[in-house]
Amino acid sequence: MSSAAKRAIVAGLRLTSLRLRLVVVFALVALTAAVSASGIAYWLNREAVLTRTQDAALGDFRQGMQNRAAALPLRPTQGELQETAEEMAGGSAGYDVLLVGERDAGKPIVTTSDADSFTLADVPTSLQEAVNERQDVGAGNSVPYHLYWQRTVRGGKPYLVGGSKIVNGGPTGYLFKSLDQERQDLNSLGWSLAIATALALIGSALLAQAAATTVLKPVHRLGEAARRLGEGKLDTRLRVSGTDELAELARTFNKTAESLEKKVADMSARDESSRRFVADMSHELRTPLTALTAVTEVLEDEVANLDPMIAPAVNLVVSETRRLGDLVENLMEVTRFDAGTARLVLDTVDVADQVTACIDARAWLDAVDLDAERGIMAHLDPRRLDVILANLIGNALKHGGSPVRVSVRPVDHELMIEVRDHGPGIPEDVLPHVFDRFYKASASRPRSEGSGLGLSIAMENAHIHGGDITAANSADGDGAVFVLRLPRGGDTEPDDMDENDENAEQAVEQDRGTRDSGIGRGPEKEGAQ
Repeated sequence: MSSAAKRAIVAGLRLTSLRLRLVVVFALVALTAAVSASGIAYWLNREAVLTRTQDAALGDFRQGMQNRAAALPLRPTQGELQETAEEMAGGSAGYDVLLVGERDAGKPIVTTSDADSFTLADVPTSLQEAVNERQDVGAGNSVPYHLYWQRTVRGGKPYLVGGSKIVNGGPTGYLFKSLDQERQDLNSLGWSLAIATALALIGSALLAQAAATTVLKPVHRLGEAARRLGEGKLDTRLRVSGTDELAELARTFNKTAESLEKKVADMSARDESSRRFVADMSHELRTPLTALTAVTEVLEDEVANLDPMIAPAVNLVVSETRRLGDLVENLMEVTRFDAGTARLVLDTVDVADQVTACIDARAWLDAVDLDAERGIMAHLDPRRLDVILANLIGNALKHGGSPVRVSVRPVDHELMIEVRDHGPGIPEDVLPHVFDRFYKASASRPRSEGSGLGLSIAMENAHIHGGDITAANSADGDGAVFVLRLPRGGDTEPDDMDENDENAEQAVEQDRGTRDSGIGRGPEKEGAQ
């Protein structure tokens, strides 16, 4: 899967996540509001329905007690109580009546309008005690007995039970009214409110979806524009419409992108100008340097015949001319890397042979301990490997301590070459900068044989292969360790060398000229250890 596809999937997941959060927030707010409103509406309607039914039944029962039960004699008969109870229950209120009287002292008579539905056992004891309790008559209480009521449940159904006693002697009456119809009405109301809540929730989710789409589309476009801008497409701009905050954000993005494009263009122009200047300067210096090198070679051959007073000056001129030549060649090599014109000329080689050839060409055989088995093959640019090894080994010999050990071994699909010396090591504050251009650890030695470009060029050559170089101090504290890692082959294909491709041939010839001019002779890391 390509990186662009992965980014698209990740962006989609993030978009979905944000959209989901918006929908959830809208839904929670709507659900809270709907449930609160429905709960309040249900509670208010429930109280209104129950209170209306209760007041109607109790009012009718009170009227019946006053008009009918109070008209009974002090010692009513069973038939009189039964008839009165049936008359009281026959009204429109729809409740059953139970009357308790006395035919003699201590001999109660209990009658009910419907013995199958209502008996004295259905009246809670607490309600009976409250009804039969005589209250003190005073300024705040004009009668000794009052009407009391209570809601109860029997057989899973709600009922209203009320009772009262006739003042100055007479029967005690109780009503028993079913509230099942009111419960059914309230259940219907509850279902209606639940459906209304669900519809509100669905509506809020749709509204959240619409709001999320409205908000997230500009945000998605902004994210895509930022991604393209990060990929280097500096001409990316957003279409601005409206005057809201998102439109202002798009305008700000466009201004930022325009400013960034201008600054990058200016920096690119300056960078190109600098590279061109270095390349032109290096190229122009090669012609006089060639003449100077020829003259210094002649002078070097005649040093033994010169005046002893003049010989040191001649030696100084010779060494500085060579140093200047190496610096110019290194600058040209760095310029090719910066301009992107450096090319690989790949070949399948025996790494052990290449390392041995590099050491032998510089007469380092006595100072270097080589640990490399023949037969380790790798697909790489032999000349650039030679440049890397020359800089790493030469740096170890110059700034480290003998013996320098070079180990070559394959690791999975990589080639690892380790160069270790036995010197004082690299200071911790220097380690992060050893591959920087022109970096020299010792400020007291700004003039030295090295230019500070050798390790930087080695790193560039490793990078062009798809590899890397790391520098560290050995674990036992005895010297520094440089590790070169390169792919063994297959990941990097050689460039097609067309005979008509003059630029490619010129680049190769320049690279060969660099090797012949002695870049490998001047490995650099001045003062790094």
